[in-house]
Amino acid sequence: MSAERTTRYGLRTLALAYLGALLFVPVGLVLYRTFQPGIVEVWASITTPAAVHAFQLTMMVTLIAVPLNTVLGILAALVIVRGRFRGKAFLDMLIDLPFAISPIVVGLSLIFVYGRTGWFGSALANAGIQIIFSWPGIVLATIFVTLPFVVREVAPVLREVGTEQEQAAATLGASSWQTFRRVTLPAIRWGVAYGVVLSTARAIGEFGAVSVVSGHIAGQTETLTLLVEQRFQNFNIAGAYAASALLAVIALGTLLAMTLIKPRKEHA
Repeated sequence: MSAERTTRYGLRTLALAYLGALLFVPVGLVLYRTFQPGIVEVWASITTPAAVHAFQLTMMVTLIAVPLNTVLGILAALVIVRGRFRGKAFLDMLIDLPFAISPIVVGLSLIFVYGRTGWFGSALANAGIQIIFSWPGIVLATIFVTLPFVVREVAPVLREVGTEQEQAAATLGASSWQTFRRVTLPAIRWGVAYGVVLSTARAIGEFGAVSVVSGHIAGQTETLTLLVEQRFQNFNIAGAYAASALLAVIALGTLLAMTLIKPRKEHA
């Protein structure tokens, strides 16, 4: 065996060992500890009223945040790629702000704005609207942390496809909406789909910002990630493993969706 082949196989083995130590072993251990007491105990743990409500709240927040960020992400990508105006570079930088700021800071910022002593807190309280320590605050936090994904997946596709087909459609008399629906959207559909999958994964697994704005009210503002923490702190280790396993299954489903979408996106 040549030295070059030995080096190549050695690097592959090292990479697989690194991934195994960081990913496969911890996830495998969680699944093993989850099912160690038996499938009946696991089912009982994930079907408690608290677990069911946490799952429903997580799904509701995701179903609100992801579609909103999909629409806003497509619009923002169009503005960044197709627009010509001063401050475009600044807007492009702002899109990446959730990547740079800690989710804890995001949650605190929402409290300073929408909390009872915040900028709009008094007015909202007088109107009978509660944002912080309620599901709207969780939605706002999730929207913020998942904001960049659709934009960053769609913008490169828009640059690659160019404007020739859009200009041809406009020359033939198509309106702006018809051009977007029949030309632009089909061209970026796989970028949108990939961004939606990434946004969904982040929305379901978000902890930091949600933890700050939720208030940890059992049966009301606990998402799945918060349920795991609550059970672990209460020494309900089996229940924490069961909720973690449910999150792991959702993550594996997301990973499978990304694997199926990526080749189509690359060949679109």
